[in-house]
Amino acid sequence: MSTRPPTEVSPLVHKARSPLPTQQKMTFKFTLVALAFQLVLLILFGTITNYGKFSSPPGKNDTLKAENDIRLYYPMFQDVHVMIYIGFGFLMTFLKKYGYGAVGYNFFIASLVTQWGTIVSGCFNQLYSEGKKHIELSIQTLVTAEFAAATVLITYGAVLGKVSRLQLLVIGILEVVFYAINELVAIEFLKFSDAGGSILIHTFGAYFGLALSRVLHNKDAHGSPKEGSNYHSDLFAMIGTVFLWMYWPSFNAALVAPDYVAQHRSVINTYFSLSAACVTTFAISPIFQRRAGKWRLSMVHVQNATLAGGVAIGTASNMSVSPWGALLIGCCAGGLSTVGYAYLTPFLTKYTKTHDTCGVNNLHGMPGILGAIAGAIAAAHANVDKYGSEGLKSLFPAMVGDGRTAKVQAGYQLAGLAVALGIAIIGGIITGFVVRWQIFDPPAREQMYDDEDFWEVPTEDDVEAPNAGSSLIVGDDKV
Repeated sequence: MSTRPPTEVSPLVHKARSPLPTQQKMTFKFTLVALAFQLVLLILFGTITNYGKFSSPPGKNDTLKAENDIRLYYPMFQDVHVMIYIGFGFLMTFLKKYGYGAVGYNFFIASLVTQWGTIVSGCFNQLYSEGKKHIELSIQTLVTAEFAAATVLITYGAVLGKVSRLQLLVIGILEVVFYAINELVAIEFLKFSDAGGSILIHTFGAYFGLALSRVLHNKDAHGSPKEGSNYHSDLFAMIGTVFLWMYWPSFNAALVAPDYVAQHRSVINTYFSLSAACVTTFAISPIFQRRAGKWRLSMVHVQNATLAGGVAIGTASNMSVSPWGALLIGCCAGGLSTVGYAYLTPFLTKYTKTHDTCGVNNLHGMPGILGAIAGAIAAAHANVDKYGSEGLKSLFPAMVGDGRTAKVQAGYQLAGLAVALGIAIIGGIITGFVVRWQIFDPPAREQMYDDEDFWEVPTEDDVEAPNAGSSLIVGDDKV
């Protein structure tokens, strides 16, 4: 709570421009839509959700106390929680005039999508697939809701600074529906393994965002002097990178339990894949940054490509790819991501008019495809001798229940990638055509990559410097 008197104005607060009538309407419209949707969520939670068996009131689950899953899932859920709100949020603060929008709207949209994702995924997976009467809530449903939020935040990276908060709200609402459809197809029909979400989360979110960005293409979005970083904004973005890098093993392993062997393997594989991606990125980044005879590291590469190993190992993280295999996947992901930032991002912007603010194609898209291929190769070599009967059943239920061979399962892994790409691109195009309507307040050119019109932005520009000849009076003495 602020201790500043209501009538006092801090000298560090920027004298904001008088809000234009259109800005007032935009704010009022956003407030109405956000509150209305929160009311809808409140009603839905009141009618179709309930506590799961491990969180029911006393007396209803006395026999389940000993096997309650809170101690099993909560530590890794909290790690994922940190990734969503700190990792993703601060990673996007590199824009020098859009730090509030990056971390602030990340906070807002993640909080909204976790609620909406709980409802939509619950309707598909519990009410439809399992025939339950209510969506039963547990730590596992919270993790899956955070995964839905991660998908939307990846998409947000592609259009960062180029959409209004009302557009972002609508994007989040619509994308979760497409995400849940893709998830239903994966679980109910294709039955492929994707523990860390290389396909379902990273690839889907990236190409949904690229398709959305293409539809929302605005020639004023690229080349703006505000679309850049400075020393301090890049430093803040590195906070997000380090948090994501540290907690990524939990992201990939969170829902692998209760198969403790596979979960243990997931943590080890992710750890080494991340390490290899980090080293590879630092090693090759200067090669692509030669300026005036100097070979320098790029903070863009370090902030993003160092994380690509966590994305690429996601699908195969709980599979037996061997430690050297995890290192190889990490090296390939780090190199692929770095090359993507150096060459592919400018190519997409210039020749396809697909402007990707954060380069999500390089961090999430291409490494996600690499991860899907790695998972397919690992699935093609899966057998009882390698995993044991229970381990094979846990990893690839369809190989045991439906009698699939290893090569058929590998085919389904690749089919899952193709379906995810299709739904993501179609969904991104549809969403783009919806949110480009003027009713959703697309930002004007001067409002892109800039917090000024929609946040109270402190600045020291208005602080008058003391006169050079002024004196400081202490007591009765002049200094």
